[in-house]
Amino acid sequence: MRTVSLQKSYINRVLASLPELDIERLAPHLSPVTFTRNRTLESPGRKVDTVYFLEDGICSIVATMKNGTTVEVGLTGRDGFVGIPAILGSGNSPNRCFMQIPGYGYSINAKTLIELSEGSGKLRSCLLRSVHGLFVQTAQTAACNRVHEIHERLARWLLMCHDRIQADRLLVTQEFIAMMLGTRRSTVTVAAGILQNAGLIAYARGHVTIQNHAGLADAACECYRIVHDEYIRLGLL
Repeated sequence: MRTVSLQKSYINRVLASLPELDIERLAPHLSPVTFTRNRTLESPGRKVDTVYFLEDGICSIVATMKNGTTVEVGLTGRDGFVGIPAILGSGNSPNRCFMQIPGYGYSINAKTLIELSEGSGKLRSCLLRSVHGLFVQTAQTAACNRVHEIHERLARWLLMCHDRIQADRLLVTQEFIAMMLGTRRSTVTVAAGILQNAGLIAYARGHVTIQNHAGLADAACECYRIVHDEYIRLGLL
């Protein structure tokens, strides 16, 4: 009965999909963590020795250029885990991963998780399914940033955040959105204005509220639906 209770308590899709036996082996090694805004979970060139399973909140994966410009190349929440380089055996992270939206979850020593996954095909399969989902997301994001209009990209980004925290109100500033989308704040202002004038979102200082989810989905580019449907297929959303 204890292991059933543990399994049902998890919100993270990777943990929630594991069989009772795997949860029984994994749970003693999971430490509860509260994630504050802007907390760095991975740094470029640094060894990844801890894996994080978010239950709430969003972690942004950003690439940094020589001039200091940053752009978001992926995001992770309850749909996956942070610490992919360790699981794939590459060791070091090529990007910075930090908490875009604060939340909570669990941490586990990377070496311990690898050892447990080597003894469980189901655990390893669940981890790799999450890795596949993120690869699909980052590939589609690269294409999206090249060919779609900024208001379509903004709609996609807001919907992706919503999917991972299941909340209509997002505590983000225009400066932060501009950094994530790799554009200027003035451009974000125009894009947000288009969505707000259409009655899809409401923007106030420091937060965005989704007012019409279906309408926002229609306004988003095709990339949102492609990634969303793949995550549904993988059981990650």
